[in-house]
Amino acid sequence: MALPKDYADDRCSLARALEVVGERWTLLIVRDAFFGVRRFGDFAVHLEIPRAVLTSRLTALVAAGVLATEPGPHGHDEYALTDKGRDLWPVVRSLLAWGDQHYSQTGPRRVFRHAADDGIVTPDGVCAGCGAAVGSADLVVVPGPGLTAIPAREDPVSVALNTPHRLLEPLR
Repeated sequence: MALPKDYADDRCSLARALEVVGERWTLLIVRDAFFGVRRFGDFAVHLEIPRAVLTSRLTALVAAGVLATEPGPHGHDEYALTDKGRDLWPVVRSLLAWGDQHYSQTGPRRVFRHAADDGIVTPDGVCAGCGAAVGSADLVVVPGPGLTAIPAREDPVSVALNTPHRLLEPLR
C-alpha cells in the first residue's frame, strides 16, 4: 500500500513543508538548482533520476512556487528557483553540513566561499574572513577535499559542478 503524500489534518509547519520537499529526489533537485542546474536533461543526467519521476517532482515544485519555468536560450524551458525556493538555502546548507559531519570520512565534497573576500563560509552561513552573514547569491562553491575521494564522473553537468562557480548562476 502506498503512503499518502500529505499529512491530513496536521497543523504542524514541518509536516506542511515536507508535503512540498519531503519526497525522494526533491531536495536533491533543489540542491542542484542552487548549484546552477536549470535544464530538465541536466537534472536527469546528473541525478540519474527516472524521467517520469523528475517530471513529477519538477511539476510539484513549480506548482508549490519553489521553482518557476523560464524560457531558456535554446528555446526549451528551464527551471529557476523563486524567492520562495531560495529561502530553502539555509535548510539545504544545513543538511549538506550535517551529512559532511556525520557521513563523510574524507571531508566535504564542496566548500562554500564568500564571493566578496574568498573567505570560507561556515555551516551557519557566516564568512570566517569578514564575519558577514552570506546569502546564497553571494556564495562560490568550490571542490572540497571529499570530491577526490569518489570516482570522477565525466558527464558535462558533473564536470561543470566540480568547477568553482557562483551559486544560482546557470550552468552552461
